[in-house]
Amino acid sequence: MGVANRFARQLACGLAVVLLLAGTASAQRVEGDRAGAQGPYEAEVPVRSQSESEREAGFARALAQVFGKLSGDRSAASRPGVGQELRRAADYVDGYDYRQDESVGASGAPTFQTMLVVRFKQAEVDAVAGALGLPVWPTPRPRPVLWLAIDDGSGPRLVGLNQNNAARPVLNRAIERGFRLGLPAGNAAEQAAAGAIWRGDTAAIARLSARYNPPMQLLGKLYRGDGGWKADWIFVDNGRVLSRWSESHADARRAMATGADGAADALVRRYAKASPAGQQATQRIVFTGINSSADYLRLSAVLQRMSVVRGFRPVRAMPDGIEADLDLLTGIAGFRRVADADVLVEVEGGDGIVPMYRLR
Repeated sequence: MGVANRFARQLACGLAVVLLLAGTASAQRVEGDRAGAQGPYEAEVPVRSQSESEREAGFARALAQVFGKLSGDRSAASRPGVGQELRRAADYVDGYDYRQDESVGASGAPTFQTMLVVRFKQAEVDAVAGALGLPVWPTPRPRPVLWLAIDDGSGPRLVGLNQNNAARPVLNRAIERGFRLGLPAGNAAEQAAAGAIWRGDTAAIARLSARYNPPMQLLGKLYRGDGGWKADWIFVDNGRVLSRWSESHADARRAMATGADGAADALVRRYAKASPAGQQATQRIVFTGINSSADYLRLSAVLQRMSVVRGFRPVRAMPDGIEADLDLLTGIAGFRRVADADVLVEVEGGDGIVPMYRLR
């Protein structure tokens, strides 16, 4: 029997018991927390082993996840210059651990997955993100209430606080996107609201959700369709519908996780701010301390490693250096953020003056 059918059976059992909770405004704060990465500068990724090569690859995927959290952009890894920094991900690692996750396979036998949990250096990651011009999704971030109703064939039922495991895919995906979702307490009045969710009655759900903070709701309905599962979503911020979307997938868990992606995208569009980094530009810079061909090759290697440098063209030789034009992804501001002071020291510069750097 397929994964979707097993999921439906487990869900039906999980939702069969309705708890009449006298929920308080803090009841929805159980948000799918899990062992491992929680902060914006932490990430966890699956690895096949604890070998060095697998760990290095894991660092890159973890840093991509962190850039996605910081910016709110699920495509952050494909932005200009980011791929170059991902190849240097180990330089930004502050620490790491391993964790073994257990799950039940299709045969009913337990399977184990090794997770690499990585913590990155905040100041250095911030500097790189700013230099690359990534948008900034400010913190603290809101925790919308997830009003999710699921129909496995026996009618829609609300996923309340006590059934948080049934909503684990969307709760965990929200954490990966850099925010969290809460669940309603699931008392009798809230359970009766499954019909309003199914109708897309955002006003009724907003009234019912008034006891929770913030005044944001993610309404979702998950049901069978087209040989798999379909999810319809509505994201509401303070009474205003910010986004509606639908997704289909053969796996119910993947269809459910799309709610977190759509909510994150809506929040980023509304609240993310443009990076203060400069605009792409060609900047003339004087480099001193170039006394041999070896020094020139070392300077060239340093510039090639800098993700903000898209091109390097010497224009004039000097007694102890060169003058060059650099194509910079985010202008001189981005260059200054990522220039390694142990290698390149700015000794002169300012408005109207060609910046000067000394190669150590």
